[in-house]
Amino acid sequence: MSGAMSAILNRLRGSNLEVFKFSFYLTFPLTLMMYFGDPEWYQKHVTPYKDHIFPPEERTVRSLPHDQASLREELAKIRAKKLERAAERLEAEKAGTTPSSSSS
Repeated sequence: MSGAMSAILNRLRGSNLEVFKFSFYLTFPLTLMMYFGDPEWYQKHVTPYKDHIFPPEERTVRSLPHDQASLREELAKIRAKKLERAAERLEAEKAGTTPSSSSS
């Protein structure tokens, strides 16, 4: 195997080696871009996992609070929801059942 490799390298000396390297450096990225940039490949391999990576549209917040008062209100709502879920979890543990998963 090393004999075949050295024969190839002996043929690719000087300018032939540079032409080979240039063609490889040019062809390899273009081939990858053509393969992975194909819309059909994207629809088949990337789009199905979109829901696993990103939250659903109804759970995203589009309007962020701009002033300190509204920010404090939002933080209070988040804390209240966390406390409510913790209380439900404690009640479920006391009852010996699993808490129901809420969609909010």
